[in-house]
Amino acid sequence: MKLEKGQIVEIKIEKIVYGGEGLGYYNGEFAMFVPMSVPGDILKVEIISLKKSYGRALIKEIITPGAERIKDLNHVTFEDFQGCDFGMLDYTAQLKYKKEMVEDVIRRIGKNSEVLIEDTLESPIEKNYRNKVIEPFSFNGQEIITGFFKRKSHDVFQVEDNMLNSVLGNKIITELKNVLNKNKVTVYDEKKHSGILRHVMVRTNSFNEAMLVLIINDTKVSEKIKSILKEVMDKFKEITSTYISLNDRKTNVALGHKNLLIFGEKTIKEDIDNIHFNISPTSFFQINLDQTKRLYSLAISMFENIENKKIVDAYAGTGTIGMILSKKAKKVYSIEIVESAVKDGIQTAKENNIENVQFICGDVNKELGKLIKAEKVDSIILDPPRKGIDEESLINISKVGIEEIVYISCNPSTFARDIEILEREGYKLVRVKPVDMFPQTSHIEVVGRLVKK
Repeated sequence: MKLEKGQIVEIKIEKIVYGGEGLGYYNGEFAMFVPMSVPGDILKVEIISLKKSYGRALIKEIITPGAERIKDLNHVTFEDFQGCDFGMLDYTAQLKYKKEMVEDVIRRIGKNSEVLIEDTLESPIEKNYRNKVIEPFSFNGQEIITGFFKRKSHDVFQVEDNMLNSVLGNKIITELKNVLNKNKVTVYDEKKHSGILRHVMVRTNSFNEAMLVLIINDTKVSEKIKSILKEVMDKFKEITSTYISLNDRKTNVALGHKNLLIFGEKTIKEDIDNIHFNISPTSFFQINLDQTKRLYSLAISMFENIENKKIVDAYAGTGTIGMILSKKAKKVYSIEIVESAVKDGIQTAKENNIENVQFICGDVNKELGKLIKAEKVDSIILDPPRKGIDEESLINISKVGIEEIVYISCNPSTFARDIEILEREGYKLVRVKPVDMFPQTSHIEVVGRLVKK
C-alpha cells in the first residue's frame, strides 16, 4: 500500500531516538518518526511528511499507551505539553532515555565503545524550575496573549500556567497581560514591522525577587508604558528591578540594543556556594539553580587532588564556575573572549573578595599557549557554547600537555565529536555523567573527564 501525506495509519512505537521523537515502523519496515510518542504506544497517526525511506506523523489517537506514558491521555500534542517534548514521559523514563541518547552519540559520533555512561543525575525539581523565561506577545483577535511558538511556526499559543516557569514568574506575566489588555497596547506584527509589544522577560532568584523586562518595538519609552510597568510593580513587592528593552530591528532576537532601567535596582542577585552573582537583563546564568549547584559540584569532584592544582577555566563567560573552583583549587585562570563578561567576572570576584582567580580577556587558542609558557597549569575545565569547540582549538589544547580535562557540555552531539578529537590527540575519556538540567524536555547536559594517555 502506497503511503500518502494526510493518511491516517496505525503504528507501534519501538524506541525514542536522539532529539526526543518516537520511532516506529509501518508494516514492520517503513520508518515513521512521531513527536510526543512513547515506546510501547500503539497509535493512530496522521502522516505530515514523506521521504524515500522515512516519514513523520502526528498522534491522532492513543489506542494503547506505553507503560512509561503519564496517566493523562488527553494530552497528545506539542501544544498540550506547552512545548515540552518529553512532557508525555514519566520522570524516571525521561532520565533513562536521556542516558540512552548520550550513550548513542558517544558510541556513534565519539567512536567510543568502552567508557561507561553513568545514570543521569536527576533534577531536585521537575517543574517550575526556570529562573528566566522570555515569552512572545501575540493578539488572538480578542486579547493580548503570551506563550510559545507552535512547532515550526511563529504562531503563538497561550497556556494557563507555564509548567517550567517559576510560580512567581507566572503570576507576574499574568498580571502584566491584564494591565496591557486594559490599556489596549498594540502588539508587534513581524510582517508589517508595526505595533509595540514584542516579548516579556522575567528573571527570578532564590530570594523570591524578580526582574521584569518589557521588550518593545520603539526607539524611546513612552509615559504610558512607564505607567503600565509602575502599576504591575506596585502589585508585586517581589519585583525589585524593571527594564524596558528597545528593539526596533527586524530580527528574531528578543532583547534589543538598549536596555533601560525604569524602576528599582540594576541587577538581582543569586548565590552559589556563598558567592554572590549580579544578574542583569543580558547576563548568562543557568536557568535551573538547584541543579546548577549539583552540576558544578559534580564537575569539581572530577578533579583529583584539586587543592594543589592550577586550573584553567576556558570559555569562562562571567567566570561562575572558575570562582566556585577557586574555593578549593590553588589558582584559577579564567579565559573568556567577550570583554563585558570578563568585566562582570572581575567585579564579582572583587565583591566576594576572591583573590586567586586571574581573569584573561582573549581567545583560548592564543591565551592558553601564552599562559602555559609562563605558568605550570595542571588541569583545564571546558564549558563551551552549544556549537562546541573547533578542531584547531582542541588540537592546540592537546599540544600544551595538560594532564586532566573536565568538559561540561549542553550538547551531547558536539561533546561526542570533540571527545573523539581529544582521544585521537592523546587523551582518554574515563568518565561520563549525564545531568538533567531541563526536565520535561529532551535537552541534556553532560560532564566528562579525560586524562592524558
